[in-house]
Amino acid sequence: MEIFDCISSVARPIHDFGDEFMSDDATAAIGLRAGFAPGRGFYCRGRFGVLGEAPAQVVQAVQGFLGPDLVIAGWRDGRSVMPPEESAACYAQAVRTWGRAHISADVDVEQFNHLAQRLIDAADADALPLFAGWRAQPCPGDDPVGAAMQRIHVLREHRGACHLAAVRLCGLSAQEAMVINLGIEQATHYGWQEPRPVASALISRWQRAERLTDELQAPLYAALTDRQRTAFAQRVDALTR
Repeated sequence: MEIFDCISSVARPIHDFGDEFMSDDATAAIGLRAGFAPGRGFYCRGRFGVLGEAPAQVVQAVQGFLGPDLVIAGWRDGRSVMPPEESAACYAQAVRTWGRAHISADVDVEQFNHLAQRLIDAADADALPLFAGWRAQPCPGDDPVGAAMQRIHVLREHRGACHLAAVRLCGLSAQEAMVINLGIEQATHYGWQEPRPVASALISRWQRAERLTDELQAPLYAALTDRQRTAFAQRVDALTR
């Protein structure tokens, strides 16, 4: 399988499977049991805790695509519960727990883990701090199914960070990109206050940003052979069904 064919094949399943985890009530329940109040505290402190105790505005700038009020409130609300490093570890545990509950037992997670780790190791993390933070999180060797889900999450963070850079390079704001991609209603759901319709002329910029995101990810997939890329795409399809 060619590099860009592989990227095209796996990008949406990896994104959507990670999205299912993040939006699942079972994930929120783990945060509640850990002491977080209902809301976005566990999500923000957990997902972005790999950045350390950064100011809320810095966290917002790093993640980009969620509305600032959502991120700033969630980050601050979770501060009294646990430090960011502990929050990130708790979130990583939630990632693995969700994976064990949702990844089919007949998936070859060992092959997936091997190939996914090659991709993760091949990545240049410069200007991608959220990806770098998640790559640095310990991934247990005695939980292959949970580790597979954690690697899905890490790869999702890589593409998301690349896409934010691509969006800005193409002259779009993160809010404009969210409206183009998801629509006004969903942009509001993700924390943007009264997002406005985007001029149709900007759609071509978003399409260019999508292509540039693929180009930024291409060096990872060059680390695999054609046969390995085919196997990886097959494992992603099986894992995320």
